[in-house]
Amino acid sequence: MIQTPDIDRPPRALIDGLAAIGSATASGELSRLGVRNPHMIGPVAWTHGKTIVGPALTLQFMPKREDLYGVDEYADPERQLHRHVLYHTQPGDIVVVDARGDMSSGVFGEMMLTYFMGRGGAGVVIDGCIRDYPKAKDLGIGLWLRGVTPNFHTQTNIMPFAVNAPIACGGVLVMPGDIIVADDDGVVVGPIKLAPELLAKASEHHDWEEFSRLKLAQGGDLRKYYPLSEAARAEYETWRSTQA
Repeated sequence: MIQTPDIDRPPRALIDGLAAIGSATASGELSRLGVRNPHMIGPVAWTHGKTIVGPALTLQFMPKREDLYGVDEYADPERQLHRHVLYHTQPGDIVVVDARGDMSSGVFGEMMLTYFMGRGGAGVVIDGCIRDYPKAKDLGIGLWLRGVTPNFHTQTNIMPFAVNAPIACGGVLVMPGDIIVADDDGVVVGPIKLAPELLAKASEHHDWEEFSRLKLAQGGDLRKYYPLSEAARAEYETWRSTQA
């Protein structure tokens, strides 16, 4: 019987706080916290207008070796580790998949993603493809992908190899339970140990940007309001006190 580890999930308040900041702010603040490039290159939004934040369930694929993995999609479903990562799904979880950038294997299809949706999953981030996109796009979960294909997950070049292990996705290291922030700008990975500090700094950044956006829309001086200068600090603090 296959057994795979679960992840440690952060407090809900931490996730809810980070949900307001967006990937661009998260990326900038993580850079200032010492994580130079937390942005995945490759997976992009296929469900535009959607933002998700949550802990990462991870799935690793490797090059397929036929003595370890056959080609029959349904011969022994419980050998399929892409099923086992979904078994761990709790509300708000995000499945992150190192599919090696492969463009010919569909990691999940409509049925698997329907199960994931029913368990409360927020979205999937795949350095590769899914299949059944015409139906999967309407499930309500977020999809960040390299592309789509009609092929099933082990039909061609790759096979699932590990669940909830460290992976590389889009050129970024993802540890099980790391915080994923994904929107139309892309996918950002936040190390879980930095999440509280990220929330504090990103929330402050978000607030002053809201103020600066308001002032710039009113014709305010770019040099004064973006980035927020010390000359505008008192004005900002007064505005902020009225927003509670």
